[in-house]
Amino acid sequence: MQSRDQLQRLGDAARRALVSGSSASICSAVALSVCSRVDEGSFAGGLNGPSQWLWGEAEAYTREASVRHTVVGYGIHHATSVFWATLYERTFGEPGERKTPLRRCAEAALSSVGAYVVDYYLTPRRLRPGFEKHVSTPSMFAVYGAFALGLAAASILRDRKR
Repeated sequence: MQSRDQLQRLGDAARRALVSGSSASICSAVALSVCSRVDEGSFAGGLNGPSQWLWGEAEAYTREASVRHTVVGYGIHHATSVFWATLYERTFGEPGERKTPLRRCAEAALSSVGAYVVDYYLTPRRLRPGFEKHVSTPSMFAVYGAFALGLAAASILRDRKR
């Protein structure tokens, strides 16, 4: 009975994560594209990074927009954003809990920091996002900050609808 309840709660979190993860994905992808343009002159470069999962690390340095790199890279980025959002929703997004916007922002920031640590310190090189190949350290902060903003915004809007 307890495992069925746990599965139900995980399924509920995954459904909520389709919205919050999409919001986080879009916000962070926009920040990544802008930062990539500022740092290296290419809007597509940063989004190409995750394509290294399929094409190898050398391919992640590609700056030009293409289906092979940009669309695939964004697809991977979006899928991992929904994954991280599922963990965020399971940990912080239980239904019926109305929280202040500040608390939602703090929880989203904590989740984003956790994602960064796992992405860049615990994950094998080839399975990292590859953003660092195109953006500076301050820009990485902006990208993960935008990710947190997307998570928080979705949660705050959901709270306001209740």
